[in-house]
Amino acid sequence: MASATPAIVLRTPSFSSRGSSFNGTSLPAAYVKSSSLVPAKNSISCRALKQADAEIITALATRRQLALTLLAGAAALTSKVSPADAAYGEAANVFGAPKKNTDFITYSGPGFTLQIPSKWNPSKEIEYPGTVLRYEDNSDAVSNVSVIVIPTDKKTIKDFGSPQEFLSQVDFLLGKQAYSGKTQSEGGFDPDAVAIASLLESSSYVSNGKEYYNISVLTRTADGDEGGKHQLITATVKDGKLYVCKAQAGDKRWFKGARKFVESTASSFNVA
Repeated sequence: MASATPAIVLRTPSFSSRGSSFNGTSLPAAYVKSSSLVPAKNSISCRALKQADAEIITALATRRQLALTLLAGAAALTSKVSPADAAYGEAANVFGAPKKNTDFITYSGPGFTLQIPSKWNPSKEIEYPGTVLRYEDNSDAVSNVSVIVIPTDKKTIKDFGSPQEFLSQVDFLLGKQAYSGKTQSEGGFDPDAVAIASLLESSSYVSNGKEYYNISVLTRTADGDEGGKHQLITATVKDGKLYVCKAQAGDKRWFKGARKFVESTASSFNVA
């Protein structure tokens, strides 16, 4: 009669590093290999804890993402953006209205508009006949702007001729030489002259059906301490009146930031 195969009882084995004993009883090699497949209770517990930790971390991350999504949605609903602003990308500005340019203020005069530096103050000085406006820099009166309106029989600015010819007819804007003594020719000045004007640039353009002249002049005097004056003249004609805007700054301040304000002021001059 064949002997029956003994039943295998799974217990926590006690193996030596090299032996194959079970409670002091030797086992066949096959049984030793089978026993090595049985996981330890400690290993099962560690795996269960790691899996639980991973599930908790995943749940917390999901809740955090959901909270951030809800906050973003609430901000988008509470911000009020007009369709016009949204068209220009202002929808991204959820913290308030866009910043405005505070460097200039708009001045509306009799028949014209102008952008004036916000730090310039009104001046009562009348330099030229027909002056209807004069503003100057708080800290430097050499930097200023004037608007002159005088009668004319011309129909358009081009009736004065070229920009250079026009300038020769309104040269009083550049200042008259008061000194009449004898001087030598030096420093770029002609004999008996203590003032000089150099035309740097001139151009013309059309705006709202009216032709304009733009003229840039550098004037210097023998006793000047600014190295000269940059004077920008914008002029046009309407309804029998010559409108002239003259903005200027000293040469030293011109290159220290004044140029931006003078050029912006002169180019903003517009006759309605």
